[in-house]
Amino acid sequence: MTANPTAALPRPRSVLFAPAGRADLIAKLPRSAPDAVVIDLEDAVPATAQAKAYARPIAGEGSETLAGEHPELAVFVRVNSVHSPFFQDDLAVLHTGLAGVVVPKLESAADVTLTRDALRQQSLDLPILAGLETGAGVWNAREILGEAGVPWAYFGAEDYITDLGGVRTPDNTEVLYARSQVALAARLTGTHALDIVVTVLNDEPRFRADATQGRSLGYGGKLCIHPAQVTLSNELFGVSEAQRERAQALLQAAAEAAQAGHGAFSFEGQMVDEPMLASARAVLAQG
Repeated sequence: MTANPTAALPRPRSVLFAPAGRADLIAKLPRSAPDAVVIDLEDAVPATAQAKAYARPIAGEGSETLAGEHPELAVFVRVNSVHSPFFQDDLAVLHTGLAGVVVPKLESAADVTLTRDALRQQSLDLPILAGLETGAGVWNAREILGEAGVPWAYFGAEDYITDLGGVRTPDNTEVLYARSQVALAARLTGTHALDIVVTVLNDEPRFRADATQGRSLGYGGKLCIHPAQVTLSNELFGVSEAQRERAQALLQAAAEAAQAGHGAFSFEGQMVDEPMLASARAVLAQG
């Protein structure tokens, strides 16, 4: 069996999470128009066998319903870590209608191999959204994301700092190195990188500042834990009409300069170089 081809390789700007044990919240996931959703069997469910067992059938049924009724929506399930006692039982809720499976706390290429072997034993070949949220995961980000079948990754700042014994701060200074490392590893491997969660709710300026910081580091989307964050994430990681118009104007100016035999030219008071042109082409490629 293979993953749903209509949702094989989405590049989401926004990824909205819901607890696996809450059928009511799962049903509401599409309302805020996220690009992708995650039904979470890991952090959103208490770490007891009873709680996980209760949540699994809800996650399975909810994800199948969402994938069937909203084909435009990339639906994921987040299982527990491959080294968790809950991982193997979590696999039973996965199905080929999913865009992929979210696997948290991956720490090595060997972890990816273990995950893919376990999926194959269930006759599944789902792509993996890799969670890099420990010191080892960040250190080995390049090798993890270089493995086949890992088209997406996210950086988990909260778990990373907990692993290091550090302290989270509003300006994210303590995770700048790790956040940058994950973005760099993603760029080198062609992986779509998803930025950190903003745990403070109902604070639009805080979310905008955090998402703008992530976008400047090279992230292509953001994890969201509240519907109100989705619209902001779609805006900040998307392309505005003004950005498209500027990119088109810049490329048109470049074409005219080349036709006139000018190797260098200025645009809006700034000298233009190839990275600027590449950036403009990337903006237009986003549609």
